This record gives sequence, C-alpha cells and structure tokens, in this order.
Amino acid sequence: MTDDRGTTMSENESATAAEGARTPADTTSEATPSTEWIRDFAQQWIGAWNSHEVDRLLALMSEDIEYRDDAWAKPMRGHADVREFLEAGWRAFPDMTFELLGGPYVIQGEPRAAFHWRGRATHTGPLDPPGFAPTGRRWEIDGADFHEYRDDRVCQLRTAFDMLGVSRQLGLMPAAGGRAERAMAMAQRSASGVASRVQQAIRRSGTPPPSGSRWP
Repeated sequence: MTDDRGTTMSENESATAAEGARTPADTTSEATPSTEWIRDFAQQWIGAWNSHEVDRLLALMSEDIEYRDDAWAKPMRGHADVREFLEAGWRAFPDMTFELLGGPYVIQGEPRAAFHWRGRATHTGPLDPPGFAPTGRRWEIDGADFHEYRDDRVCQLRTAFDMLGVSRQLGLMPAAGGRAERAMAMAQRSASGVASRVQQAIRRSGTPPPSGSRWP
C-alpha cells in the first residue's frame, strides 16, 4: 500500500494509519462508543425527546429496539411499539420536556451508558391507556436511562423513575401519609380479610377448585 505521497507502507503501518483516521462515531460500529460520542449522542437524544417528533427519536433507535419504560404497561419491541408509546405520552402531556442532570456514566469497554435526567409536564390530554381524563395537574420527576448501543443507535433501553410519585402529583393516587391513603389501606385490609374468610369457608366445605388451579 502507498500513502498520498506515493511512499510504500507496510501492512502494519497501513492499519495504524487507518485507525488514526477514524472518528469517534466510526469507532463505535466496530468496537465500543467513546465517551465523547456518547456525550454528543445524549444531546441528540434529549433534543429528540423535546422535539416531540416521533421519527426523529426513532432514528436514534435500532429497528429491533427492546425498550422497557415504567410509564408503559408492556415491554416494547421495534419501532411500531415505541411509536404507539410516544404518541400516547405526547398526547396526554403535550408540553413534556426533559433536561440532562448527570452522565454519561460509562463502563470502559462496554457499549452501554446511563444518564440522570429530570422531566416535567402538564396533564392536559387523555391518558390512554389506562383511560384517565386530563387532570390539569403538573408533574416533575427525576429518572434514569440505561442505554446499550449497536451501530451508533440504541438497541436496548430501560427508563426508570418513580411512577407512584407521578401518579400522586397528578392526583391519581392519594398523597403519602394523608387521610385518603390511610382510608385506602384500611379498605384493602378489610377486602383481604373478607377474601381470606371466604377461601377458608370454601375449603372447609370441600368444594373442589376450578380445573387446573388450587385454593390458596
């Protein structure tokens, strides 16, 4: 092989020169992402979320993305599942935004990173599923994203945050330690006690359980 001056280069010299010419993004497709590449990706990621443009965010995910989010009842696989989730979330919270608080937190040699973020939004649209009407209330919460990368895109994603805290801020669950929470706990204990007594009476009566099951 010769260089741009026509000088003959050995095989080892050629490999070294090629390696030195790579950018951080080039390196990610063959090895692991650099911290610089991940830091730049994080800004694109937050920008895409705040744009509310579905295709812009999907472009940062692999076609076979595996995604679990505490805001969604089922794991997502592929762009169609993620699109359904995004459209439902932005419909319920059209002013939802995020900011990056910390990270990326990386393990050298691993194509993974974690980020600490803060999100906020106002519930002005229908939240479906599960079918809640708009409350007009605002939530603000901290959370974390855990990314795994392949070919410059996220291929596995886990988003974790305090969903109970969001529900309380929206008025969908009673405030912690309040009278409503105590009343709910009392009702649960009463219902549990009734169910236990019914099950004991059924067992004493000798009634067989439904096919394929057993009494607790």
